[in-house]
Amino acid sequence: MNNSEIINKTVQFVRTTLQNAEGGHDWWHIHRVHTNAKLIAATEDCDLLTVELAALLHDIADSKFHNGDEEIGPETAGNFLRSINVNDHIIAHVQQIIRHISFKSSFDKLSFQSAELNIVQDADRLDAIGAIGIARAFNYGGFKGREIYNPEIKPNLNMSKEEYKNTTAPSINHFYEKLLLLKDKMNTTTGKKLAEQRHAFMETYLQQFFMECGSMS
Repeated sequence: MNNSEIINKTVQFVRTTLQNAEGGHDWWHIHRVHTNAKLIAATEDCDLLTVELAALLHDIADSKFHNGDEEIGPETAGNFLRSINVNDHIIAHVQQIIRHISFKSSFDKLSFQSAELNIVQDADRLDAIGAIGIARAFNYGGFKGREIYNPEIKPNLNMSKEEYKNTTAPSINHFYEKLLLLKDKMNTTTGKKLAEQRHAFMETYLQQFFMECGSMS
């Protein structure tokens, strides 16, 4: 099976698996991350097949939808890739990327690094900011039954990993606890450049939001 066939089979698997997923973590999120990953990879020295597979499979079983199980994603991806006879070395690398891609992984001591992780992580973070990031934040907040904004609940800028995973704070707090921090966490030159405009858009949005609320943050 050539690389193109591997990618096509993976796309089919992901689209089927995530057909009923929460709107911010559905196939179209994956599609955008895959597109951004290929765009960034074109400017980096990397293994493109690993990048594409990791981008396509990074949310195949997100821990926040599986009782916090952080191994179900790598396990699900590994089982699928073995079923289509992908090289074991590539499978192991893809699994490591899935384990380390999320924002909550940044709370832990860095234990894995690769050019491919940097690329896919940047692509995923780009989809968490800007206009799409705003839509995803409020969609997930609604999915979890959270308030949009409560001025009595201030953002927690010193959360532990467990506090971050278990937060029930209003969606606006998420901008300060994660989204506005991502621009300075980008890994690649292309990722950093693309993040600038999306970050600026979020800042403009928040200014408008608080103006309409009658209070400036």
